[in-house]
Amino acid sequence: MRIWWLLLATGVFTGNVNSQDTCRQGHPGVPGNPGHNGLPGRDGRDGAKGDKGDAGEPGHPGGPGKDGMRGQKGEQGEDGRVEAKGIKGDPGSRGPPGKHGPKGFVGPMGEKGLRGETGPQGQKGEKGDVGPIGPAGLKGSSGPVGPTGLQGPIGPLGKPGPKGDAGPLGPQGEPGARGMRGWKGDRGEKGKIGETPVLPKSAFTVGLTVLSKFPSSDVPIKFDKILYNEFNHYDIATGKFTCHIAGVYYFTYHITVFSRNVQVSLVKNGVKILHTKDSYMSSEDQASGGIVLPLKLGDEVWLQVSGGERFNGLFADEDDDTTFTGFLLFSS
Repeated sequence: MRIWWLLLATGVFTGNVNSQDTCRQGHPGVPGNPGHNGLPGRDGRDGAKGDKGDAGEPGHPGGPGKDGMRGQKGEQGEDGRVEAKGIKGDPGSRGPPGKHGPKGFVGPMGEKGLRGETGPQGQKGEKGDVGPIGPAGLKGSSGPVGPTGLQGPIGPLGKPGPKGDAGPLGPQGEPGARGMRGWKGDRGEKGKIGETPVLPKSAFTVGLTVLSKFPSSDVPIKFDKILYNEFNHYDIATGKFTCHIAGVYYFTYHITVFSRNVQVSLVKNGVKILHTKDSYMSSEDQASGGIVLPLKLGDEVWLQVSGGERFNGLFADEDDDTTFTGFLLFSS
């Protein structure tokens, strides 16, 4: 604002000088002494407030300030007072039902509970009173006579008459039909202990010795070592077992194989029933067989070598045995 006032004063002064020069031009005079300083002008702050200038461009963002010092920890506040418990509010309204959840798994079966005690039997009720007899009905009128009916069945027999004299004995009649089974009678007294029944017995076990080893082929093997033959049902002279009690028997044999092959057959009445083979390798070997046979009185059973002298390697000594056994399982 101060600049505008200075420019205005300079323009007025220049205008006055130019108007005098147009009249005449003299010599320039001696410059006068400078005048005293004028009074200071008024402070330019008294001027009117100018219009607001345009907003300047935003400055560059300043750098981050330094962290301030950490303040001291404040004192712990006083414990708040526990006020009295408030009054319980009213129950809210029931919400809408939720969605059905998935079906749960079937739980394990629980343990069986204890059986309860039997309750006391109730008292028998009293018998009710007999009701009154109803009134008799009116007698109806007699109906018309109906036609004669068919002859009725023969009536029951009358009472028997007096017993007559006994007649002569007639011939024996045929046996009548079996009557109905009667009621079971009372249990009788315990009888005396009877004699123990004698069970049929038959058994034997025989073996070979050093003298009878390597027996001949296609004939009964004669076992000359008697281990059991109480009833003499095995004949060491023939090598055969003879059935003295009809029934079912079990026969078995155990063979020590040495120096040659073995091929034996169990024979019943000349028919080969069971066959056993064993090949000799280079040391002692074992072979066996067993069978259940039904026998009748007089049947004969024995062992024999089959196939010639090359297959009679049945061996026996002080340390090795070849045996033949048979016994009755049950009689028939």
